[in-house]
Amino acid sequence: MPETSRRGLLFGATALSAGALLTACTSNEPRSAEPAGNSQPAADDKPGKPVTIGFAGPQADHGWLNAINVNAKSRAEKYSEVTLEITEGSNDTAAQIGQVKTLINKKVDVLVILPADGKALTQVGLEAMKAGIPVVNLDRIFASPQAYRCWVGGDNYGMGLNAGHYIGEQLKDKADAKVVELAGIDNLELTKQRSQGFKDALKNYPNIKLVARQAAEFTVESGQAKMAQLLQAQKQFDALWNHDDDQGVGALRAIQQAGRDEFIMVGGAGAKSAMDAIKADNSVLKATVLYPPTMAASAIDLARALGQGKGIGGLSEMEIPTSLTLYSAVVTKDNIDQYLPTGFN
Repeated sequence: MPETSRRGLLFGATALSAGALLTACTSNEPRSAEPAGNSQPAADDKPGKPVTIGFAGPQADHGWLNAINVNAKSRAEKYSEVTLEITEGSNDTAAQIGQVKTLINKKVDVLVILPADGKALTQVGLEAMKAGIPVVNLDRIFASPQAYRCWVGGDNYGMGLNAGHYIGEQLKDKADAKVVELAGIDNLELTKQRSQGFKDALKNYPNIKLVARQAAEFTVESGQAKMAQLLQAQKQFDALWNHDDDQGVGALRAIQQAGRDEFIMVGGAGAKSAMDAIKADNSVLKATVLYPPTMAASAIDLARALGQGKGIGGLSEMEIPTSLTLYSAVVTKDNIDQYLPTGFN
C-alpha cells in the first residue's frame, strides 16, 4: 500500500475480501484437501511440518498498516505448527534492513516482508533468497523478481479503474457531468496508478469530464484541507473519487461544513467508518473500493505452504504461484452487509 501509510481491516474477514484471491492454502472446503498436481499434497488446516516464519511488517502508524500486522499474527495463530518471528516494524529502510538481516541470521524457514521501500529492501530480499530462505513479498514490490519467491498484493490501477466505472455508470445518462479527484501522495507510484486507472475508466464515458484534482497525504487533516480547496474552486460537480478512506474522514467534514450535497462520493481502501456511512446512506459517500489488508493473512498461508513444500488446494500446479493480485471490489449499500465485517478502524 502507500509507501508511507495504508489502511487495514480486522482479521476475521479474510474469506470475504481475500478469499476469492486465494481459496487458500487453508480453506475448510473439501477441495482444499485435494492434491495439487498429480501427487503433491495441498496445504490444509491439519497440522503439518513445523515452520518458522519471519515477518517484517510495517510500522503500524495508520489503520491499514495496523491491520496488516493484525492479519498476519491472527493467521499464524491458527496453525499450531507455525512459529511467527515478528520484528517491531519500521518505516525506516535502514532499520528494516537490519531487522530482516536478524531474521536471516536466525535461519527462519520463510520470510514475509512488507518493505517500507521496495527498491531499498531489494538487496536484503536477494540476500535471503541466496541463503535458501524463500521470501513472500507483500504488496510493495521489490525491484528484482530474484528477491522473492512469491508476491501478493493489491491492485492500485484496478482501484482507480473500478472507481471510475462505478462513477461512470451512475452518471452515464447525465449530460456534461463533472468529476473531481482527491488523490493520495503524488510522488508515490500507487497514487499514479490509481489516477491512471480512474482516467482510463472515464474514457468509456464521453459525457463525463474530470474538472479538478488535488493530492492529499492519506491523513484526516490533509483530506479536510484539500477537499475544502476543491469545494471552493468548484461550485458544482457530480462525483468525487477519494483515493483513501482515512483522508476521506476529513473530506467528509469539509463537505458537511460547506453544506454541499449535489454529488456522490466514492472512497478507497475499505475503512469501517466509510462502510458505516455507506450503510447509513445519510451522506454523499455511496461506495468505497477495497484494498484488502487480508493480503497479510494470505501471505502467511503462502509462507506456510512454502515451508511445508505444499501447493494450493484447488490448483493443479505442484507449487504456489509467483504472484497473486487481489481484486478491488466496489462496496455499496447493495452489498455492504457482505463486506462490513472487513472494515478496519
